[in-house]
Amino acid sequence: MPALLFVCTANRIRSPLAEYLCRARLNGLAPEQTGNWRIESAGAWAQAGLPATQSAIIVATQAGLDLSRHRSRPVEIVDFGDYDLVLTMEQGQRDALRTEHPQMRERIRTLAEAAVGIPYDVADPIGQPLDQYEATLREIDNLLARALPRLLRTFSPPNDTTG
Repeated sequence: MPALLFVCTANRIRSPLAEYLCRARLNGLAPEQTGNWRIESAGAWAQAGLPATQSAIIVATQAGLDLSRHRSRPVEIVDFGDYDLVLTMEQGQRDALRTEHPQMRERIRTLAEAAVGIPYDVADPIGQPLDQYEATLREIDNLLARALPRLLRTFSPPNDTTG
């Protein structure tokens, strides 16, 4: 089963949005197209057990997602060997994780790298008006729309046509 980890700073806005948006996109596809994925998130500098921010919950709800049960978790408690791919929201997060987990270097990228091949940061909307949270959700969703076809080709099992 392919495993994907999204990472942002505090695991209260961007990475939970990416986690839930990715699950929703995969759930919208036929199971034979997607296989069975494990999608999770964590924060590079997160405090454990905090809920998603209220603004993240609001924009997620508007998009049909329920972040009310999400609780933050720090990357320190994550076993990186359990993941086929780690997608960060910022280049600095990617670089720090690559330094801490050199054996995973090729499996740690920014979401933008996975989507368009160019690393750039998805801005953190913390403390900004709600429309910035909405823009962040749209940006993450657009990047996922571009990244998922490649990820599905790379990590989903091939169809068994011998059967």
